[in-house]
Formats: sequence, structure tokens, C-alpha cells
Amino acid sequence: MTICATTLWQTPQRSGPGIGRPLAWAVVFLLAVAPASRAADGRTGEQIYRAQCASCHGAAGEGTKDRAPKPLVGERSVAQLTSFIAKSMPKDDPGSCAGKDAEKVAAYIHDAFYSKEARERNRPPRIELSRLTVRQYQNAVADLIASFRAPGRLDDQRGLRGEYFDARGFRNDKRLLDRLDPEVRFDFGTDGPGEKFNAAQFSIRWEGSVLAPETGTYEFVVRTEHAARLWVNDPRKPLIDAWVKSGSDTEYRESIFLVAGRGYPLRLEFSKAKQGVDDSPKNPKPPPPVHASVALLWKAPQGAVEVIPSRCLTPNRFPETCAVQTPFPPDDRSLGWERATTISKAWDQAATDAALETAAYVAAHLSELAGTRDDAKDRDAKAREFCRRFAERAFRRPLTDEQKRLFIDRHFDAAAGDTEKAVKRVVILVLKSPRFLYREAGGGPDAYEVASRLSFALWDSMPDEQLLAAAASGKLSTREQVAAQAERMLNDPRARAKLREFFLRWLKVEQAPEIAKDPARFPGFDAAVVADLRTSLDLFLEDVAWGDDPDFRRLLLADELPLNGRLAKFYGADLPADAPFQYAKLNPQQRAGILTHPYLLAAFAYTGATSPIHRGVFLTRGVLGVALRPPPEAFTPLTEDLHPKLTTRERVALQTKPNACQSCHGVINPLGFTLEHFDAVGRYRERDNGKPIDATGVYETRQGEVVKFTGARELAKFLAGSEEVHTAFVEHLFHHLVKQPIRAYGPRQSAELRDSLAANGFNIRKLMAEIATTAALTRGQRTEDRGQKSD
Repeated sequence: MTICATTLWQTPQRSGPGIGRPLAWAVVFLLAVAPASRAADGRTGEQIYRAQCASCHGAAGEGTKDRAPKPLVGERSVAQLTSFIAKSMPKDDPGSCAGKDAEKVAAYIHDAFYSKEARERNRPPRIELSRLTVRQYQNAVADLIASFRAPGRLDDQRGLRGEYFDARGFRNDKRLLDRLDPEVRFDFGTDGPGEKFNAAQFSIRWEGSVLAPETGTYEFVVRTEHAARLWVNDPRKPLIDAWVKSGSDTEYRESIFLVAGRGYPLRLEFSKAKQGVDDSPKNPKPPPPVHASVALLWKAPQGAVEVIPSRCLTPNRFPETCAVQTPFPPDDRSLGWERATTISKAWDQAATDAALETAAYVAAHLSELAGTRDDAKDRDAKAREFCRRFAERAFRRPLTDEQKRLFIDRHFDAAAGDTEKAVKRVVILVLKSPRFLYREAGGGPDAYEVASRLSFALWDSMPDEQLLAAAASGKLSTREQVAAQAERMLNDPRARAKLREFFLRWLKVEQAPEIAKDPARFPGFDAAVVADLRTSLDLFLEDVAWGDDPDFRRLLLADELPLNGRLAKFYGADLPADAPFQYAKLNPQQRAGILTHPYLLAAFAYTGATSPIHRGVFLTRGVLGVALRPPPEAFTPLTEDLHPKLTTRERVALQTKPNACQSCHGVINPLGFTLEHFDAVGRYRERDNGKPIDATGVYETRQGEVVKFTGARELAKFLAGSEEVHTAFVEHLFHHLVKQPIRAYGPRQSAELRDSLAANGFNIRKLMAEIATTAALTRGQRTEDRGQKSD
């Protein structure tokens, strides 16, 4: 009996030599469940399984090398397994195991080793010792250095402070205008910024900070015909220096690595001067008017070149940030979230290089960070104190006397007055210590661990001073105290950055897929439209999460989306051509939140046609949380040329018709078909290949209920009210925040968090705080060999 090639399976956490243990558990368990799976007139489910199934699937569903190599595990309900077995098993004689026999063997398989509950009982998941992920390392170093500087202040103001001078320089007595500019994009023509300005000679200075929405390399661009300088994150050295110009260049580009969730000090200076015009008394002829313009743009890590939008600028000045640029090998994401449970030689070398980079940065800024001067008599003492505080903050707890001697004193004693050398040695040793690199190394289950778990869950970074102070004063001992800190921490930009990252990963667009379409079929769908669509998605997700109504169901049910003039023209909304981004309705009976957002619809489609399979896989895996095995072999979609009279739906149904495909595509296709009213660029349509669109779909729930719907709105209403969807969302978010398996925190954890989500009005922010609080308070270390748990 072979099910593995045609069933929805999920790979267990471990396999191999210990596979016999599940069998022992199963035998013990059967003593309790045997009456439920035994019929009065015949064999038990176990007896049927051993007679007809074990030869292929193994005694405990572990699989066999030649006939069914994959373990017999998955997410189907007993009713779904019963239906599948009755229709398709045994493979060499389908239908011979039906009726009561199918019910009994399905119940036995499900209860003994197939279901999540059975797998947890047979091999309990555990919380594993984990190092910092790449993102956590970058964040922790940035915040570690930032803790020695005055904090930046972020309020509701957006844009940059602009100071306008009626001179080529920046003399205060020549300043005529001081205002907040939402963005830097000005074309002055041959005039000045105002009537009082000399049109031939004026200058402008913009100051504030730029907010990085994601971690990565940003390319900054300044466009002007005149002189300009740009500083980003380094107030001493310009990133772009075109103050002394030669030639006719009007565009200047430079790149810099920034860590998300922080503000970076920015200053842009612009000057229009006479540029060599002879205005001496010997030449009474007035100079010809000269055109002047200036614009500040960037290319974000996953974006296109655009004017830096107002939402990413603030007039408040943030301190400089130490953004580690050493490249690390990527973290393992085989389970769907970042895991950091192994260390390779490449990772260890990257950690060393990053420690050296940070040590050099600290040495270069030592006087500032330690609060001293280069020639101060107490410089060595203050540097030593700085190093003590540096180590304590890096280790997220106070140092013992022995640790002070090991990490601080011996290096200063050995440096013989070379303060910079001692500081570098301390920084490198601290950043290479397991106490920094591992989340909970070097301490017992105490308030400092609670603080660390909370901060890494919400910020992917170390605790701030307020959190450490709460730990030191015993104010992290109750759930209420921890929850209050979580609520406070949600207001930090780092929490926003982490949730934004989650949304993009959940939607499978974190790497900004290349979206190119057939220009003959979709004229006007160019790179600018794609960039605007990604911005639209960003704005929608931010509004749902951080707006006045952070209801998870809005992600699925919203009937409007952010559009600007360019997108409105392409998608048929009524907005002016130059309109900035604002919410607009297309057709509320057609649109349904992220399900019909044009960016996702275009990403999950081919160059010239839709892809119900790609869209259906996203709905199945991402939204409903159903595990799907990869197809047994790659396949090429049937082209339109081979079947010119078929619709996309008909071609997909034809290609996935074989039984080997239907166990997965029987779920995938009907979900994807509900979005067929939207073409490959996300525009609504009524016909495909000259035929009316068939957007009907069906889904069988884990309880065996068959739900039918037509179109995206009906599908969205079902999904928004589905406990399967709520559970899947909870688990996806938990894994992203905590980076540990949710079931290691207890068999009821998913259900409890799902119920909490519903009880709190499906508030995403409250769910985020609840997850972080739960993870902070629960150690839940499990010893797999003994099946024990210590708290």
C-alpha cells in the first residue's frame, strides 16, 4: 500500500536510526485507543495496517527504501485519509480497502504516527540552543554601539528640514527660509526658490534622518546641474561629493549598507552659483539665465530608483549607527523560518571578520563612545569602564568578578598603556564569546533571560536599558509585567521592521521577484508600475498592522488598496495622473485584500498568462497552512500553442489530471481557479481565450466539510472565518518571531494563541505581543532522549 507519492506529507523533525522509538510509543498508545478502532465483527485498524500497509510503509509508518521511502506523516484528517484510502489504496488494488476497513485503518494511522499530535507524542519537539541569526547579529551590534550614544527621537513629522540661503554659502545672516520639505524634488527653472532670492546664486541645506525599511545595500542618487554634497550616517565624510564639478555630469550615485528599523543622519547641501560668469564692470552684459534643479533619490535593496518618499524621512536627527557590512552565509530556512542551530567554518570566519570590523569602528570612535578625549588623563580608566559596560550589554547581564578579569582587566594590564589595542582585544573577545553569539548561553532561567527572549522576539536584537533595568529590579517575574514591556516595545521602529519582514516572507515576495510581462499583451506594464505595486503592497500591510484597525481579517477582506496616479490609470481607478498614494476602490465586489493585490497576482503568474498553480500553492501553504510535498519531478506547463482553444483553467486541469498529481492538485487547483478573474498583471477580466471565466472552487476542511465558493470575495470570506487559516497565521508568525518550533512550547500552544487572536478582535499587534510574552516566560527545554521537559 503506497500513499507517500500521492499524499500531502510533512517531513518530520528527525529521521534515521531512532525510528524504532515511534513504534514503541505507538504500541503503548494502541492499548488505550484499541477499543475505538476495533469493530465488533472483525480486525482492528492496526491488524489491517500490518496486513496490507506495513510492507510498503513500515511497521511504524517510517517508510521502506524501495516501495515508500518517505515517512507516513501529514495533515489530513481521519475523514480525508479514509476517503483517500477507499479510492486509491492499496496502490496495486485500489478500492479493495473500503468501508469500515478504510475507516479503521485511517483512524489507526492517524492516531499512531501520522498526525501532528502523534508525532509530538512519539518524538516531542524541543527548543534547541540557537546562535544569533545573521539579522540578529547585525541588529545586536548596531544596538550595542548605539547604547553608548544619545537615542534618536521619532515622531509623526516626516520630511527634511530645509534651510534656504540667498548666497552660495550657508551664512546665517543670509538665511531667508526655514521649512519642512516632504521630499527633495525641485525644479527651479531659471528662477530662485522665492521672490527674495537671487536667481543666479542661492544655496539650500536639508537635514534630518533617513529611515531604512529593510536591511541591505541602498544606492543613493543625487541629480542636479549644480554643486551638491550628501552625507549619510557619517557626519564627517560625504557619501557623495560633487561640490567641485568638472564636466557635464548631472547624476551621482553611491551605495551604503543600512540595518532596518533605524534612522540614519542625513544632510544634503546644494548650491547654485554664477559658475564663472564675468559680471565685472568691464562686462555690463548680464549673465544668461541658468536652469537649476535638485532631487534626492535612492534604490532600496529590493526596489527601483525613486525619489526618497516622505514616509522614509524625518527632520529629527538620529545618531550614527554601526552597520556591520561583513557578509555572512545565509541561515537555514528549510523549515520555513530562519534557524541558527549550526555553525559552519564560513559562519565562524564571518563572525571573526565582523568582530574585527566592529573593533576597528569602536577604536576609531573611542573618545565619543567612552565619553573622554584623546589627551585626557583619565582616558584609560574611562576606556576600561566603557569595555565593562560593553561586555555587560553584549552578554545581556551583569558580569561576575571572574568575567571582569577575563574579559576586561587582563587585556588592559597586558596592553602597557596602549588603550586602543586593549579596547580592540576586548571587543573581539566579547563578540566571539558564546555569551554574545548564543541567545541564552552562560546563565540560568532568570529575569535576564526573559528580557533577552522578549527583545529578540520583537526586535531581533538585544534588550534596551529599560528592559535590563526591569530585569535587575525583579519586574519581569509576572506575565503582566512582561506583557507591559512587550506593549511598550511594539512602538519601536525595530518591531515594525520585523513585522514587515514577516509579511513579505509570508507572502513569498521578500526577494522582490522579477516581474516581467509580455509587452504586446500588457502594454504599459513596466518597471515603474512594478515598483509602484510593491510600494502599494508595503503601504497596505503597514496600514493593516499599525493603523487604527489592525484586524488580521482586513488582510483578506479589504476592498480598497493604495494607488497613485500611475497605478490608477493602469488599473482603471478614478485618480488624477499626478496623484500621490492614497486608498482607492476598484470594484469592491471583485477585490479581496492580499488575495487580489495586483503585485501578488502578477508575481504568481507567467509572462503572458495566469498561473492557478502558483496562486493555489500560495493559498494552500501560506494561508491555509497545508503542507505540500514537492512534485515528484519537474514539469513544463502546457503552452497555449498546443491547445489554442483551451482556457488556462482547462489546460491546468488537463495537465494535472493523472492520479499521481491529484492528491496535491486536487487541493491546489480549485483554490487557484477562484482567482482566474484576474489576469497576469492583476487586472479584472470576464473572459479567457474568448470563453467566460469559470472562477468556481472547492476546499475540503480538515473536519471533512466540503466548502464551495465562486470568485475571490467568496473565497476571502471563507478564509477570514476559518480556524485553519487563523492557526496557520499564528504558527507562521510564531516561527518568525521566536525562531523555534511552536509545538516545543506545548501541544496546546497553537490553539491557545489562535483563541487569543480571536478574543482580541484579531488584532495583529496584540498577537505579536502575546507570542513574545509566551516565548519569554516559557523555557520549555526538552531532552529528547528522555522525553522530559525542564522549566
